[in-house]
Amino acid sequence: MILTASRVPEPAVRRLTATLYGYAFLSDLVLLYPLYVVFFADTGLSVGQIASLFVIWSAAGILFEVPSGAWADVLSRRLLLCLAPLVAALGFALWVLLPSYPAFAVGFLLWGAGGALVSGALEALVWTELDRLGAVGRYARVLGRARTAGVLGVVVSGVLAGPVLAVGGYPVVGAASVLACLLAAIVATRLPEHRVPAAVRVPVAEPALAARPVGAAPSRRDEPDAAPPARPDDDGDLGWWDTLRTGVSQVRTRPPVRAAVLLVAVVAADWGALDEYTPLLALDTGVGAQAVPLLLLLLWAGVTVGGLLAPAGERLGSRGYAALLGLVGVALAAGALLRHPAGFVLLAVAFGAAQLATVLADARLQARITGTSRATVTSLAGMATDVLIIVTYAGYGLLATAAGNAVAFALTAGAYLVVALVLLTRRRRTAVPVGVAAAVPGGPD
Repeated sequence: MILTASRVPEPAVRRLTATLYGYAFLSDLVLLYPLYVVFFADTGLSVGQIASLFVIWSAAGILFEVPSGAWADVLSRRLLLCLAPLVAALGFALWVLLPSYPAFAVGFLLWGAGGALVSGALEALVWTELDRLGAVGRYARVLGRARTAGVLGVVVSGVLAGPVLAVGGYPVVGAASVLACLLAAIVATRLPEHRVPAAVRVPVAEPALAARPVGAAPSRRDEPDAAPPARPDDDGDLGWWDTLRTGVSQVRTRPPVRAAVLLVAVVAADWGALDEYTPLLALDTGVGAQAVPLLLLLLWAGVTVGGLLAPAGERLGSRGYAALLGLVGVALAAGALLRHPAGFVLLAVAFGAAQLATVLADARLQARITGTSRATVTSLAGMATDVLIIVTYAGYGLLATAAGNAVAFALTAGAYLVVALVLLTRRRRTAVPVGVAAAVPGGPD
C-alpha cells in the first residue's frame, strides 16, 4: 500500500483538486442567488408566476440532463464545464437587462441548461483523472471538498449581496454574478483531461469492484506514463446516440448500477427540495425577516461540515450508512416540529448528514459504472433527482396547505427513514445484494 501511494503524482492531484475547488467556489459565487425571488417580486411578478418559473427551471434540468451527459462522454468534459457558467451568465444578464417575465423564463431555461452541462461531466472528469493518477480512492473526499467550496461560494454571496445591492442596485448585483461566471469558465480551462480510448481499457469484474469500500481504488490502474496521449473522446467509434443508448442500457440491465442511481436520486432530492422551504420554516419560529439569513447560515455551516466529513464517511458499512440516513430523517423532523429557532441546530446536523450521505452515494455510483458512458449514467441519476424534486415540491405544497410547514417538513423527511429501513432489510450476510442495498457505500461483500 505504501509503495502504491508513493507512485501517485501528488503535484498533478493538487493541480486537479485546486482547480476543481476554485471552479466550484466561483460557480456558486452568484450574488443573485439570495436576491432573485425578491428581484422578481420587485419587478411585479405574482407568487404564481414565480412558482411557474421554478417549474421551468426544473423542467430545463430534466430536458437537458441526459443529452448533456452523452455529450460529455462523446466530446470534451472540460469543454462542457467551460460552457456551463457562460450559459448561466447569459441568463443572468437577461434578467437585469430586460427585467420581465419572458426574460426571467428564458434566464431560468439557460440556468437549467448550464446546470445540466455540469452534472455528470464534472463527476466523470474527476473520477477519470483520479483513476489515471492512481488516486481514485480519494474521490469521495475530493468531491466532498468541492461541494464544500460551492457552499462557501453561496455563503459569500449571501454576505456580499446586501451591501452590493445597497450600493448599485440590481444591475450591479447582476454584473457581479456574470463576472463570477466568467471567472469560473476561465478556471475550467485549467482542468486536466486525459481520456483513454475504450480499446485500451481493461474491464473490471463487478464482484471485485462491489467488494471494495466506496473510496477504494479499482484493482486496475492506468499508468499515466504508460498510456499514450488520448484524444478528448474516450468513446472510440461511438457517436452521441450510441453513447446515450449505452448509458441507458447500463442502468436498465445492471441492477447494482440501477440501485446506485436510485439511491443518489432519493438521497439528494429530499433535502434538496426541503432546502427551498427553510426560509418559511424560519419565519414560522417567530423570528423577524432580518433573522432568517442567520438561521439559514447555520444550515449552510452544517452542509459545509458534512462535505468535509467524507473521508470519515468512507469507512461506513451498510448499517452505518442506514444509520446516517436515519439521523437525517429524525433530525429534520425534530428540528421542524420544535417550532423554535433552536430547532435549526438539529436541521443543521441533518443537512450536514444529508450532504455526507449524498457524496457517499455518488462515490458508490461512480465505482459501479463501467465502460465509456460514465457521464451519461451520472446524468441519469441527476435527471431522476430532478424528477423527484418536482414530486417533492408538489407533495410538500399539499401537505403544507393542509397541516402547515412544520408538519409537511417532518413528513417529507420521513422518506429517509423509509430508505434506511429498506437498506437494512435488503442486507444479506454473505453476498452483495442485487437490490438497493448494493448501492450502499461500504456495503457488505
